Amino acid sequence: MSKKKREIPQYGVPIIETHFHLDYLKEGSAAEILADARAQGVERLMTISVEPENMPVALGLAHEHDNLYATLGVHPHEAAKFADSTEAFIRANVADDKVVAIGEIGLDYYYDHCDREVQRQVFRRQLALAVEFGMPVVIHTREADGDTIEILREFAPQMARKGVVHSFTSGLELAKVAVELGFCLGINGIVTFNKAENVREVVAATPLTNLLLETDAPFLTPVPYRGMENAPKYLPFVAEKMADVKQVPVETLLEQVYQNSLRTFF
Repeated sequence: MSKKKREIPQYGVPIIETHFHLDYLKEGSAAEILADARAQGVERLMTISVEPENMPVALGLAHEHDNLYATLGVHPHEAAKFADSTEAFIRANVADDKVVAIGEIGLDYYYDHCDREVQRQVFRRQLALAVEFGMPVVIHTREADGDTIEILREFAPQMARKGVVHSFTSGLELAKVAVELGFCLGINGIVTFNKAENVREVVAATPLTNLLLETDAPFLTPVPYRGMENAPKYLPFVAEKMADVKQVPVETLLEQVYQNSLRTFF
C-alpha cells in the first residue's frame, strides 16, 4: 500500500480556478469535481475550450453549474480546424454571461501539430475578436516566444482587456513583455516540479499583481499528487509553492491572486 499523501490544505481565502478542462476529467462527475473544489475554497472556475467541437460542451457545462464559467476559442494544436463557422459560433455566444474570455488561443512550436503560419493567422484572427468584443484572452505559447511577443505587441494596445499567458513556462523576456502589456501569467502545478527552476524564476521576478492560479486539469498535477489525475481541488498546493517563492504568507498571495482573477475575467 502506498504511503498516505499529505491532505490538501485549507486557508479560508477564496480561490478562482482560471484554467482547467472539466470535459476532460474522468475521475468523478462534473458535480463531484466542482463540489470537491468548493470544499477547498475554490469559489469560481473557468473551463477552457480548445477546439470547435468542445466550445458548445464547455458552454453547456457552464450553464449547468452556478460557479462555472467558460471560454471560447481554438488551441494552436487545432488551428487548422478554425473556420468561418467557428468564428460565427464565438460571435453568437461571446456576450453570454457565462463566457469570460476568448481562449485557449496562441502558438505551439514545440509539438508543431499545425502549420506555424496557420497558427499565427488563427491566433491573430481570435485576438481580433477579443479586440472587437472587449474580451480578455487565454493564451497558450510554447517554444514560440519571439512570435508571441511580436503578435502581443501588435494587438495589446487595441485590447480593452488583456488576459493571461497560461501555464507559463516561457522565458523571462516574454514574462516581462507580457506584464508590461498588462497581461497576467498563469501558474500551475509545474511550479512544484523539482526541475522547474525556470518557472520559479519567473514567479520570483513577476509582480504579485500579475499572477494567476490554475491547474490545467486533468494535466500537470502538483506535488505531492503527481501521477494522479489533476483537479481544481489541488490548487492550494500551487498557491503554497508560489507563496514560498514570493516569500509571502499563503493567505497574502491568495488574497492578491483572487483580486487579480476578478480584475482579469469578471
